[in-house]
Amino acid sequence: MSKIMAVNSGSSTLKWKLYTVPDEKVIAKGMVDRLGLSDSVFEVEYDGGKKISEMGDIPDHVTAVNKMLDKLIDLKIINSYDEIAGVGHRVVAGGSIFKDSAIVTPRVIQQIKNLSEFAPLHNPGQAAGIEAFEKILPQIPQVAVFDTSFHQTMDPVNYLYSIPYEYYEKYGVRKFGAHGTSHRYVSQAAADFLHKPLTDLKIISAHLGSGSSIDAIEDGESVDNSMGFTPLAGITMSTRSGDVDPSLVAYLMQKMKISDPAEMVKILNTKSGLLGISGVSPDMRDLLATRKENHRSDLAIKIFINRIVKYIGSYIALLGGTDVLIFTAGVGAGNAEIRADIANRFNYMGIKIDNDANENGKGTRLISTSDSSVAVLVVPTDEELMIVRDVVRLTKLSD
Repeated sequence: MSKIMAVNSGSSTLKWKLYTVPDEKVIAKGMVDRLGLSDSVFEVEYDGGKKISEMGDIPDHVTAVNKMLDKLIDLKIINSYDEIAGVGHRVVAGGSIFKDSAIVTPRVIQQIKNLSEFAPLHNPGQAAGIEAFEKILPQIPQVAVFDTSFHQTMDPVNYLYSIPYEYYEKYGVRKFGAHGTSHRYVSQAAADFLHKPLTDLKIISAHLGSGSSIDAIEDGESVDNSMGFTPLAGITMSTRSGDVDPSLVAYLMQKMKISDPAEMVKILNTKSGLLGISGVSPDMRDLLATRKENHRSDLAIKIFINRIVKYIGSYIALLGGTDVLIFTAGVGAGNAEIRADIANRFNYMGIKIDNDANENGKGTRLISTSDSSVAVLVVPTDEELMIVRDVVRLTKLSD
């Protein structure tokens, strides 16, 4: 059987899985958590459940990728890198260039770098990660899988901004959305779990992690996504501001005597969100641990939930109701308190949470009661599996 590696990097996490195909069996998996922060956590699970966990500063994605590859050899998960038949990489921004995943070439790498202005927290590190793999696996085909491709089904009513239309015509300015690979996976997984055709469901998917987005899905297609021209837009995130009044940006630049717009964008991307509000940490776990003694930690959590509720409410209206509400990604799938705080805001429309199911259990599961008006599910995302399938499809790998 062929072995394919999928790499899924976020702004503060890097997840990976090694699969055999065509059976799509995971033979090893792991992640780096708190990437770029102190006390990063490096985890590997392999050989039927054996686990290792190491702590130490991992400053960037390139370091994380190299550590991951070195560990595969150290643990003898594979005998040599030649056993890997392909590598797929999650890439956040594909702009209007990539309407599908793409086999990596020097031109594709350069295009990913050029698209960094659309996703400054992601594309540079992802391009560097691809290049790091090339140094170690120069003969192995690589595929870039773009978060934005799933959202190509959005209607112009939802993806155009209310600015002069010529800017769209000349510069391609529009909403691109993000986390499309995750939303594509969890929507299908939810439909499978409920034993219903995906095309019969109206779904709202809440991908809540370091980067977060809400997606409205109907007939299996993305209708709207909370992220915009870049992943900076939308709800409050770990270090990203989410939606702000553009006039505020100009006002702050004037007050702080900032002349370079890139400097202001960096502040909105790296010093805002949960970190900026709390002054404590960009990590939700740290905020939950300090919310009782630090009112700003508590405020940051409340603002995070408030913005999510607003987007979910607007998407319920956009879809004309919803059948399924999905929670996924690190915070969405991993924190019962946050899920309950969000879902309970919709008690007025008949959403009811089963507290025991919400607080206990693993994997894909229903956390709403039998008489809830909407099925509320926890669906751990598996962007890596979608990436592997795209590697197989595009490279035509076979056993």
